[in-house]
Amino acid sequence: MASVMCARLLQRSARGFNLYSRTTTAFSSPFQCRAHRLGPGDDELYQRTTVSIMQKEPGASIMIHGYSTRGFNIDDNKVYGPCALLPPAILQWNVGGHEDISEESVSLFHLLEPRIEMLILGTGSRTERINPKVLALLKKKGIAVEVQDTANACATFNFMMSEGRLVAAGLIPPSVSKALEVQEE
Repeated sequence: MASVMCARLLQRSARGFNLYSRTTTAFSSPFQCRAHRLGPGDDELYQRTTVSIMQKEPGASIMIHGYSTRGFNIDDNKVYGPCALLPPAILQWNVGGHEDISEESVSLFHLLEPRIEMLILGTGSRTERINPKVLALLKKKGIAVEVQDTANACATFNFMMSEGRLVAAGLIPPSVSKALEVQEE
């Protein structure tokens, strides 16, 4: 119905401006009708969309399977350096160590929707103190914070995820341990 009305209006308006001896139909181009659907030939920028699914099973949660001084093994994905786990996303986290955790670096955790219940911070080989301003900001936003060494933070994150809780983690890989090195005197 709409295409018939569109054709009639175009034919009426084109009668007075006929530049060629032979008239062309109003629908010589498919773009003059609203009902036309774009296809691969209609646009030079048309490209096929691809999606990479990292989770194997629908509804499966992120699990940390291992960690080293270089990074983490999260659901068989190698993540190098500090990372932010915001289920279902895994992001590189731009901090070098626990002293770099600032109000700006944790802003991505309190901007999430739905709001997370708890943020688990893994500070490396040992539990380190976090800037009190950062902890106050997260408390003000209604997010509980758990600061642990990375090994315990990974275990806590896995446990909370297995319970179906809304948690996120900021993890810093542990440094190389020097506890077992023999010191010569």
